[in-house]
Parts: sequence; structure tokens; C-alpha cells
Amino acid sequence: MSDVFQFDAVARSGAGTSASRAVRREGGVPAIIYGAGKEPKQLTLSHNEVIKHLEHEAVYSHVLTVVVDGKKEKAVLKGLQRHPSKPRVLHMDFQRVSAKEKLRMHVPLHFVNAEDAVGVKKGGVVTHSQVDIEVSCLPKSLPEFIEIDLLALDVGDSVHLSEIKLPKGVEIVALAQGADHDLPVVSVTTVRGGADEEAVEEGSDSVEGDSAESE
Repeated sequence: MSDVFQFDAVARSGAGTSASRAVRREGGVPAIIYGAGKEPKQLTLSHNEVIKHLEHEAVYSHVLTVVVDGKKEKAVLKGLQRHPSKPRVLHMDFQRVSAKEKLRMHVPLHFVNAEDAVGVKKGGVVTHSQVDIEVSCLPKSLPEFIEIDLLALDVGDSVHLSEIKLPKGVEIVALAQGADHDLPVVSVTTVRGGADEEAVEEGSDSVEGDSAESE
């Protein structure tokens, strides 16, 4: 799977809308790589190869290798522009990484044991408030995903940001902004209207029974 995290690119001199359109017409994806105290560089990547890479969720939260004209650079995918109606990638932003500088990245959440959760077995449903979270860490500590175990969640229970078990060296950006940002991520709730519908059905049975008796 190592080649999934390598993007081959060639440097280009043209910039701007017209240059990007020309790249797309030729089957390429215009991109830029910047950061780490170096000058930004305009790139061109193969659209077909990019699509294959982006099929893997881990690419979005992994330190990548961007090979520019044979020279390797470590970077993360910071921006991705897709066509609103066609399966096309219009532009990509890569940010170079430094081993000594912390990154801020959105990492996907993986929810496990949802079907076996205590509250689900009682008839509750799992409701997701967030599907990823922004974390801060050094590149070597960047997780591909963060797992949340829902097994013990009862009806009415929630998991907040502060309750997520994080890998060593990883921090949640929102929590640094105060307690007000300790938002729920996932919860188990009752099915709306369940009790009311039962009451209506019971009422209907009663009315039908009374009508039958009167007849």
C-alpha cells in the first residue's frame, strides 16, 4: 500500500485560471505545494492516477510523498477541489511538512460496535454529530483515523470530544478553545415518535373496541 501515498508530479511555470484550464484539457490536475519555509511550486499530476489514490481514505490524513521531477518531498493534502457534477478533480493543495513542526489536520472517526451498543439493543439509534475532527500533532504522530467504541453507550448517552481516547502526542484543536467547544461527537437516542405512535395505536384499538361493543 506504500505507493498509495506517493504522488508523482511535474513542475510547471504557468499559473492562474488559463494555465489551470490548459492542464485539465490535457488530462492533468493542476496543483500547488507550499510551506516549510520554501517557495510555493506549481505542479501538474495525472488525473487518472490522482483518482486512484483518492479512493483510499487514509490518503486524506497521512504524510504523503510528492515526487516533483524526481525529487521527493513530504507533504499532506490540505485542499481538494472537485467538479460539482462530474467525477473530476479540479485542483489540489499540498502542504510540505517538517518533522519538528506540528500539523493541523482533519482525521476521520471510525465508530465500532454500533450494532452491539447497549442503547441500540434497547431500540435506540446511533446519531453522529461529527465524522472527523481536527487534530494537532507532529507528522510522525499523525493517525490515519481515530476509533471510538460505542459498546457501552446507553440510550441518552453521548461521547464528547474530551472523552475520545487519542494516540500519544495528538491533541484535539477545538478543546484548546475552551470548555464550550467540548461538543458531542456521537450519541444514542430514542426513535422519534415511537411512544406517540404506540399511544395512537392503543387509542385506535380502544375506539374500535367501543364501537364494536355499541354495535
